[in-house]
Amino acid sequence: MYYTKELQALKKSKRYRTREVVQTDILDFASNDYLGLSHIKELHDATCKTLSDMPLHSAKASLLVNGYHQIHKDFEEALCEANGFEEGVVLGSGFNANIALIEALVRRGDVLFMDEKYHASGVLATRLNGMDVKFFAHNDMRELEELLGTSDAKRKIVAVEGIYSMDGDLVPKEVFEICDVHDALLIVDEAHSSGVVGERLMGVFDLYNISIKPNYIKMGTLGKAYGSFGAFILASSHIIEYLINRAKPIIYATALSLYDTLLAHNALRYMQQNRLMLKEEIKKRQDIVYEELGIRVDGLIVPIVINDNEKVIEIRDTLKGMGYAVGGIRQPTVEKAIIRLIARLGVGCDDLRDVCHKVKLQA
Repeated sequence: MYYTKELQALKKSKRYRTREVVQTDILDFASNDYLGLSHIKELHDATCKTLSDMPLHSAKASLLVNGYHQIHKDFEEALCEANGFEEGVVLGSGFNANIALIEALVRRGDVLFMDEKYHASGVLATRLNGMDVKFFAHNDMRELEELLGTSDAKRKIVAVEGIYSMDGDLVPKEVFEICDVHDALLIVDEAHSSGVVGERLMGVFDLYNISIKPNYIKMGTLGKAYGSFGAFILASSHIIEYLINRAKPIIYATALSLYDTLLAHNALRYMQQNRLMLKEEIKKRQDIVYEELGIRVDGLIVPIVINDNEKVIEIRDTLKGMGYAVGGIRQPTVEKAIIRLIARLGVGCDDLRDVCHKVKLQA
């Protein structure tokens, strides 16, 4: 067969992957459904009710043909109001959003400065046009500043994450000032921070109380804390205008489904209406993780280093047999194999304490 040797090599190195149908009868500490909104039936029911009263139920076309609906516009405006940005656009996924941003923004003569632990979608985008990209050490603001200071690029573009998906750590606040000083565009991927941190739960811009400026770009996903599917990009009207005209995942893809857009809008309203309760529940879970595992987390991602590809899968499968779903993340996705435990709000505090205890015994 065509790729037999490659598959055998993956199996030998304990990096072979398979799909498994999700088991809904076990406790979920593996997914990115941080606030547990995927289990709130009222959000689903309200979304279906609104959609059922409309003359159609799908987007049908790209945003630039006739797939841009009032549902999209209303949600984009609500996101801008909640986050303080001028304009926004919704699209199919966080993966596509990173492709859209990086492939469209980095042109000939520009340089992209990317954190070495930026998401794989962003790294893939850097390979599309032979663009000039320089990776800096993870969260190393001194190296970033040195690179920007010695660059004579036409445009300087920096890409970081708000909370990193595997380490679970925050981007330093200094990145905003550094980009301002060096007149650099700043892309902040808030996939794992939007809905989790900040006074209004809007992410690191909110957490650090950042005044929005024309060089700031925020990307967020709807398939995590929002309990839906899709993504959004928020920026100045100038940047959004440019993306709508140049970003291929916006121009050529069918618009985000009306159901997912409505569901995410309802999730945003839920976050705003229940902000204090959600913040309190997040803090409870962060405290439990520290008490049981001695790990301080900025969000709800708990990385437990195992440093053995085979053992991490054994632990994952053992816990699954006990009724707990956790992530087993192996090299090369991470430098050292980890159990990735999500202290999500969809599961009770007692169960979180129990799974932390069991992970500690297994590790």
